Formats: sequence, structure tokens, C-alpha cells
Amino acid sequence: MTNSLVPPAGPQRVLALAQLTNSVGDGAYYVTSALYFTHVVGLAPARVGLGLTLAWAVGSLVGVPLGRLADRRGARGTAVLLALATGAAVASFLVVRGFVPFVIAACAYASAQSGLAAARQALLAGLVSAGDRTRLLALLQSTLNAGLAVGAGLGGLALSAGTRAAYLGVFALDAVSFLVCAGLLLRLPSVAPVAATASHGLGVLRDRPYVVVTLLNTVLLLRMPLLSLGIPLWITERTAAPAWVVSALFVLNTGAVMVFQVRMARGVTGLGSATRAVRRSGWVMLAACAVFTLSAGVSPWVGVGVLVVGAVLQVVAEMGQSAGSWQLSFDLAPADRVGEYQGFFGTGVTVARTAGPLVLTTLLVGWGTPGWLLLGGVTLVASYAMGPAARWAAEGAVGAAARQPVPVA
Repeated sequence: MTNSLVPPAGPQRVLALAQLTNSVGDGAYYVTSALYFTHVVGLAPARVGLGLTLAWAVGSLVGVPLGRLADRRGARGTAVLLALATGAAVASFLVVRGFVPFVIAACAYASAQSGLAAARQALLAGLVSAGDRTRLLALLQSTLNAGLAVGAGLGGLALSAGTRAAYLGVFALDAVSFLVCAGLLLRLPSVAPVAATASHGLGVLRDRPYVVVTLLNTVLLLRMPLLSLGIPLWITERTAAPAWVVSALFVLNTGAVMVFQVRMARGVTGLGSATRAVRRSGWVMLAACAVFTLSAGVSPWVGVGVLVVGAVLQVVAEMGQSAGSWQLSFDLAPADRVGEYQGFFGTGVTVARTAGPLVLTTLLVGWGTPGWLLLGGVTLVASYAMGPAARWAAEGAVGAAARQPVPVA
């Protein structure tokens, strides 16, 4: 890493170390969990999928109240407790031996992960100036990818061994990584809790402009399962390219984000630059989808070249969309409710992970070329709609600030 990719000493570096620590454990978990639950725990694949879908649905619902808890009780303490809870949930997988206990453990894991993400965003907002947040988030994304890559390598060793002990070692590693993460977060300065204001009723759901921004961002995030599901199925079902290209494209994406995400985020400093970044990413994503369609019906090596070009365009779109959405999610949230709003904004990731596989399978494998073009077109429309939605949300935020809600005891 160059110096530009290393956060300055202090809270920013500690946040990055905490991110790196638990992302190594998560990387190992992601590549081994499916086989662990089916081969070691003995669950049917369909039951594993059902259980995880239920778990992330629960996690998306509790993210907002846990984010609100971080605002009201203190972001650092809440983040530390949720990191410990995540570690405990992962450890519980070691003793799960049935579908119902698996679902309970998975719900605890997804809930703690969703709450932790919101609490960490609230902690970041309290410790880092507004002008530095998007750059730090870009650094954290690069750190996340580095950790996932290392963890995936460790998980690969467990898969090669194929023993029960190897799988258990991976889950123990992931649990310990969250304990270390909690210890690192505890080293950060505390962020004063925000005094409760007059009742918000449905909370963030009453902020219709922010809800629209979140929904549009969710549409843009439907590309998330592309690397893990959409492109692999497209390659194996619709092209003559060799299967190893799937792994090569994953490495390309991970490496590009590690090296270039910070540079891509440098020009995003406010609402205007954020919406422009999202809009540009929409055009690039449309181009990526069009290029991917050209990989069908050609020779294997021509197909490989086309797939690489499409993957490069896709990761450029991904980095631009990420940088713009980070800026919007913070700038449009009230200063006293960052955790709550980040908890809601984060549900877009959960929805994309839940609905994305079905959407992408239908569009890419079922429809082929028209499906790719529809995906690119919908992305472009959502990216252009983000500008008016963000302006609407900004106007609402100014009006809300002028009304100055009265704190309650």
C-alpha cells in the first residue's frame, strides 16, 4: 500500500484496523459457510438458503432501532457490544446441530452485523469531519477488500483440507476477529450520545425524500451479486469461456477496489459531486452490461477478453456509485440521528443481497442479452433519478433544521 492508502494516525487508523480485523474473519467465513452448514451441520442446501434469507430479513428490520440506540446511548459503546454479539453469534454456529437452532443463530448474527454497521457509521460521523468521511469510507472499503482477500485465502486452505476441524477453525477465527475488533473500537474516543428529541413516530420512515434516496440506492445495489452469482452463471451457461475466468474476474474486482477506490472518491465532496458520480456510474454500468452481452457466441479467448473489458467497466461503475452513495447517506441524514439513518440506508445492501440473486438469475440466465440491457437501463434511470431525490431530501433537511425540534427529558 502507498501512503495515500494508509489512514492518518488516530481514530481513522483505528477504524481501518478494526475493519481489517473482522474482514479477514468474514472472508474466511464467506467461502466456507455454505459447505460447513451442509456438510458439517448436515442441513439441506434449500434450508440453508431459507434460513439465511429469514435471518437477513430480520437483520434489515432491526438495523434502524439499533442505529437509533447508537445515537442515544453512545456510538462507541454500542459498536463494541454489537461486535461482541457478532462474535458470540458466530461462535454459536460451532454448536448448532439442527434447522431451528441454525435459524436462531443466523438471526442473531445478521441482527448484530446490521446494527454494528450502523453503529460504526455513527461512530465515524462523530469522530471524523464531514469533509473527510467519504475519503475515509473509500479507505475502509479498500481495507475491507484486502481483509476479505486474505480471509478467502485462509478459507481456501480449510476447503482444501475438507475436515470438520478445518471448518471449525474458520468459524473460531471469525469469532475471534470480532473480539479483536471490539477491543480496537474500545480504544477510540467516546462519542457523546445525542439527547432524545420529540417523538419521531415512525422515525426515518417519515422522511420520505430519504426513503426515496435509499430505494434508488437499493436499485443500484442490485449489481452486488453479479460477481458471486450473475457473471458466473452467465459464463457457464451462455459463453464458451473457461470456468476459471470467474475467479480471475473476482480477483480483478477486488484488486481494483483496493487500489483505486480512494482515487475514485477524491472528487466527491458534496451533494452535487455525489449525484454526478452516481449519474456517471449509471452510464458506465450500462456500457458494462452491453459489453458483457458480446461475450456470448464467440470463441473462448475472445469471450475472455470481452469479459475482462466488461468487468473493468463494472468495477469502475461500482466504485463511482459507492463513493456517491456514501456522501449522500451522510449529508442527507440529521446530525443527531446518523446511526438511525445509516441503519435504514444499510437495509439497501440486505435487500440487494436477498432479491438480487433472483433478479439477476431471471434477467441474465433466463433472458440473456435483453436481460443485460434491461439491467443497465434500470441502473441508468435510477442513477439519474438520484439527483432530484437528493435535492428534495436536502431541502427537507434544511426545513427540519430550521424547525429545531425541542429536546425532551
